[in-house]
Amino acid sequence: MRAVIAEDSVLLRVGLVKVLEAAGFEVVAEAGDAESALAAVELHRPDLAVLDVRMPPGFTDEGVRAALVLRERWPDTAVLLLSQYVEERYATELLTGDTAGFGYLLKQRVADVEEFIEALRRVAAGGTALDPQVVSQLLTRRHSDPLDRLTTREREVLASMAEGRSNAGIAERLVVSESAVAKHINSILAKLDLPKAEADHRRVLAVLRFLGVG
Repeated sequence: MRAVIAEDSVLLRVGLVKVLEAAGFEVVAEAGDAESALAAVELHRPDLAVLDVRMPPGFTDEGVRAALVLRERWPDTAVLLLSQYVEERYATELLTGDTAGFGYLLKQRVADVEEFIEALRRVAAGGTALDPQVVSQLLTRRHSDPLDRLTTREREVLASMAEGRSNAGIAERLVVSESAVAKHINSILAKLDLPKAEADHRRVLAVLRFLGVG
């Protein structure tokens, strides 16, 4: 798997290179700004692009705009966005549409190398990886009757689904059986008036559509 990294902080960029290489990725290019990142993706056509949300020259939404361009021009390249804080407006914009091969994580997640590598591989394989804080903020942003129907446990399962976790991953996280997770998911889909879906990423899309971001 080949990757391009765009991060203006040299120290963090070096750390990301080491983490990706440890995960088996070949880092084919590094960039310190969005324009250079797009040029690198065009040249190398990597499997994954890791982009900082805020980069030179304005340090506002350069990474987000680059990600939108990348998704349009080179849809086969998965995108993982890293942000210092939860940028709800940007998350909503990027989650509108197909979220396959897309991730949005806070930079603090890089410190948990094992979990970060898991997210990298999931996104590169066409899955979704959303930071728990992003999911929590989007979940609490909307107050609607369908959400109020869910039990506390169902909300926990829903949040884990939106993070892109599989049934096995949810079961391990919540310390329950996979069959229990499957029952909770069926109940959630029924309570939210959502159609049943077999693939994990389709369930994530269903959750995001209900939240109004997809």
